[in-house]
Amino acid sequence: MDCKTADDIMKLIKEDVWMMDILKTAKALQLPEWWICAGFVRSKIWDNLHGFEKRTRLEDIDVIYFDPTNLDESIEKKYEDILKDLKMDIPWSVKNEARMHLKNNIQPYQSCVDAISKFPETATALGVKLNERDDIILTAPCGIDDAINGIIKPSPNFLSSMEAIEIFEARLLQKNWKQKWPMLQIEETYQK
Repeated sequence: MDCKTADDIMKLIKEDVWMMDILKTAKALQLPEWWICAGFVRSKIWDNLHGFEKRTRLEDIDVIYFDPTNLDESIEKKYEDILKDLKMDIPWSVKNEARMHLKNNIQPYQSCVDAISKFPETATALGVKLNERDDIILTAPCGIDDAINGIIKPSPNFLSSMEAIEIFEARLLQKNWKQKWPMLQIEETYQK
């Protein structure tokens, strides 16, 4: 499938039984403003771009939510345990974006979509969830062009300082995405 639009991305996910099962499992928690984001979406797009028939292994499935009324990190672990009880073979990671500013020493996020917009790479700044009818909802605060075209570049938030750029570059080395997806292009036009 040639992925060119947000509708194409949602169709790609809808046709993936495994991904839909993961989304339905996360939805069952009924977390406030929940999304599954980052590699879950990006990797599916890049696998499709490369024509891979076999799914690239994910380090984790990032489930995020926004609850400013309970910033206790232990509740996130409880949600992970519930998800592991439902699907033990999935590497769940649950984070309350309402508390992540404390961990990252930054200004508080206003919502999950605000947090996603500040992910390190534009191609990673993607999230999906299901509505009441199990229709897929996609958020892409940095757009979808970089993801569907296999371009890796820092999000606007990660162009804000030399320290942010260094974090972005360290992620490039650590993630080694070009080895997994050789057609990717790393945009190096950002200024240091």
